[in-house]
Amino acid sequence: MDIFQAIIIAIVEGLTEFLPISSTAHMIFTSTFFGIQEDEFVKMFQVSIQFGAILSVVVLYWRKFFNFKSFDFYIKLALAVVPALVLGKLFDDKIDELLGSPIPIAIAMILGGVVLLFIDNVFKNPTIRKEEDITVKKAISIGFWQCLAMMPGVSRSAASIIGGMQQKLTRDVAAEFSFFLAVPTMAAVTLYSVFLKDWNYNGIEQKGYEMIAQSGNLSIFIIGNIIAFLVALLAIKTFVEVIKKYGFKFFGYYRIFAGIVILILLLVK
Repeated sequence: MDIFQAIIIAIVEGLTEFLPISSTAHMIFTSTFFGIQEDEFVKMFQVSIQFGAILSVVVLYWRKFFNFKSFDFYIKLALAVVPALVLGKLFDDKIDELLGSPIPIAIAMILGGVVLLFIDNVFKNPTIRKEEDITVKKAISIGFWQCLAMMPGVSRSAASIIGGMQQKLTRDVAAEFSFFLAVPTMAAVTLYSVFLKDWNYNGIEQKGYEMIAQSGNLSIFIIGNIIAFLVALLAIKTFVEVIKKYGFKFFGYYRIFAGIVILILLLVK
């Protein structure tokens, strides 16, 4: 992977991480287009630059993250992230297999789009209009919904937002809690992929940080995270305004269209 490819993938990540359209799917399709998806460093890069994107949440909502007078917020996030950490570790190998299979991911994109077309009509009459009213039980329930996104193409954002709406959160509060939940979730995934996971890079079993330290990879890694961070700053604000006014149908149509186009391209190439 060269710098240009890394920049494009990072832009894709920043744009899609917090939208209900699956950032993982979009990065995989992009790297497949470049012909680099089978490279282990590319796979690790796609996971780890999500850390850059989630830092944008901390910056935009810094008052919430650094309000040490309210520990309920931290407790809810800590407990909500547990299901993803446990199940993610248990199914790590299966997830890796799916990351290299664009066709099932395209199908998941389409099916997820169909769900988004109707989701605004399914969960009506929300009663929770601010984060402080989310109970620990509801936070944990949303954490289990987030686990659906272990299937690449489902979208972590979509799964957790739908989970929030199922728990009677308004669309915008569900979206914001999804952003908050992304921070510990993706931080843990990044730390695991960089420091704990074994990757088969150039025929040698290596940790993520060992791959990053090799010639040229460090600059790619740093630039990727910076770009993902900057682009995500813009994407988050836009997304919240869109769902407040229009709901999720637009994203549903987009997923279906994109999934069909990608599926056709994959099948005819």
